[in-house]
Amino acid sequence: MASVQLTGPRVAVAAKPAALGGLRLPMPSIAVPSGRRARGLVVRAATVVSPKYTSIKPLGDRVLVKVKTSEAKSEGGILLPVSVQTRPQGGEVIAVGEGRSFGSKSIEISVPIGAQVVYSKYAGTELEFNDADHLILKEDDIIGILDGDDVKDLKPLNDRILIKIAEAEEQTAGGLLLTQATKEKPSVGTVVAVGPGPLGEDGSRTPLSITPGSNVMYTKYAGSEFKGAEGEYIVLRASDVMAVLS
Repeated sequence: MASVQLTGPRVAVAAKPAALGGLRLPMPSIAVPSGRRARGLVVRAATVVSPKYTSIKPLGDRVLVKVKTSEAKSEGGILLPVSVQTRPQGGEVIAVGEGRSFGSKSIEISVPIGAQVVYSKYAGTELEFNDADHLILKEDDIIGILDGDDVKDLKPLNDRILIKIAEAEEQTAGGLLLTQATKEKPSVGTVVAVGPGPLGEDGSRTPLSITPGSNVMYTKYAGSEFKGAEGEYIVLRASDVMAVLS
């Protein structure tokens, strides 16, 4: 059973990993201060907007996402207060802005309304609208579109790359078996999918030189990690890839 420790105004809980369909997000134990939720449209710890407003229209390259519901219980079945529930990294696109302008050229948002998306962990501004959690964020903060129930089905956006992480070594060079906790996670993996490339100053995209199937080495602390049915994956920017291995 997961442990719960109450320490004054702070609560520490070993929370169950969040999930978007079959996509599981590995999350450590968290400790955050307790808080309150108000009705209407609320930008957390910032602004309370009158509930008379009935719609939200993002501007420019911003996107409005209805956040997937947080896990209400820990892995051990303990009911979690709202303040310590694991923050999801996925949801449904509800509305989009008009896009970006490059001189006289306009580029529309590439993410369609209704798409299930995964976004960077700390991206955007949280708000509560119509009794549901939402997030307003820039299109570039969206990691990819999830077309299925597993992370291997993720379609990366812009200059991002989906990589299946190589399995960690089971033993040391001297033959000592390693426990799960002491295995060093490699910074090597196989490219599963790549985005269409970044937008240039003239609004055109530059295709990525890295192709699916390539074995690559990437920066150790880059990207966002996910657990899929067939192993662990990471989504990072092309600039975080240091070398192609052959």
